[in-house]
Amino acid sequence: MFRKEWLAGALVLGIVAVVAAIWLAPPAREPAPELDLTMLSGDQRALSEFRNGPVMVVFWATSCTTCVAEMPEIVELHETLAPAGLTILGVAMSYDPVDRVQALVEQRQLPYPIVIDHDGEIARSFNEVRVTPTTVLIDADGGVVWQRIGLLDFHRVEQEVRRLLPSEQSA
Repeated sequence: MFRKEWLAGALVLGIVAVVAAIWLAPPAREPAPELDLTMLSGDQRALSEFRNGPVMVVFWATSCTTCVAEMPEIVELHETLAPAGLTILGVAMSYDPVDRVQALVEQRQLPYPIVIDHDGEIARSFNEVRVTPTTVLIDADGGVVWQRIGLLDFHRVEQEVRRLLPSEQSA
């Protein structure tokens, strides 16, 4: 009896998660917000400065085990596609202390730029991101292609990003 109730509860939670992910995802090609970003280095940059190709914005937290687990695949994606024009921006959530973010970046040797979302403005601007990891793909024209919650299928993501790369479109 307990097992059936647990399975029914798990099924309901799964359905709620899928519906929430669909409901929270912005429509295709919604313009990405115009934002000023504070980099981990302290530099200020505009999000639009990174739009020489597609931009993948990854919201993460040091306490998120899924976020940390997918970092090696994000690094691999960066190393594979950054030379062709992909920019990956890691956005540390507002509740993460900067010293913990810095320590994890150094420990994991993250080669892509890290943004500190001090007041949560970046997360709010991207459809109220509250769950990590959440990943947003923006095309070179500044349109949001998709927003996904949870662990990514990196093989599929790589295929989608390759379609957005300038070198892939002209080939």
